[in-house]
Amino acid sequence: MIIAIDGPAASGKGTLSRRLAGRLGYAHLDTGKLYRAVGMAVLRAGGDPTDPATAEAAARALDVETLGDAALTSDEAGIAASKVAAIPGVRAALLDLQRAFAANPPNGCRGAVLDGRDIGTVVCPDADAKFFVTASMETRVQRRLQELQANGLDVKEDDVLRDMTERDARDSGRSIAPMAQASDAVVLDTSNMSAEQALHAALAALAEKAVESRG
Repeated sequence: MIIAIDGPAASGKGTLSRRLAGRLGYAHLDTGKLYRAVGMAVLRAGGDPTDPATAEAAARALDVETLGDAALTSDEAGIAASKVAAIPGVRAALLDLQRAFAANPPNGCRGAVLDGRDIGTVVCPDADAKFFVTASMETRVQRRLQELQANGLDVKEDDVLRDMTERDARDSGRSIAPMAQASDAVVLDTSNMSAEQALHAALAALAEKAVESRG
């Protein structure tokens, strides 16, 4: 079974995806980390994340073992990821990797949960279940602000808001695989939900879908 979860930054989709995969015993892939890893590789090499040739080369050389790098959670990595993700060559290089993960989950898992921005629309358009996770801008900014401060970073709310607004515009406005809600996705607004409440809502939606498919 393949579950696709999309949504903007700090909407709660990553937390939901990890918890859902854990509850169901499925493999989990945070596809955003693939792009973050590519973006950070370019930056560390002194390159420009908007340069197609440099970014594509980094994507093709990507080692998935690097996805545990703590630096990938930084705002710098998020901004770089949004830039490389707009490059067709980068998306093409990573598309096969994502689809292979979904089709053949590692460690013998019987299903996979992938989260990103174009999973339900481009990567796995035939996914068995799709969710689009969102939240108000105010909620998202506060979540990201708390996350960054918890990591010891001295950041201002206005800067987080500006970066998030710019990133949303890039992710939604790019010509190749823009962030979008699949027409058959279940929408979860987590603005006033705890992580546990979001998990229960997703599980309820999956149970309802299972009942409908049997009927």
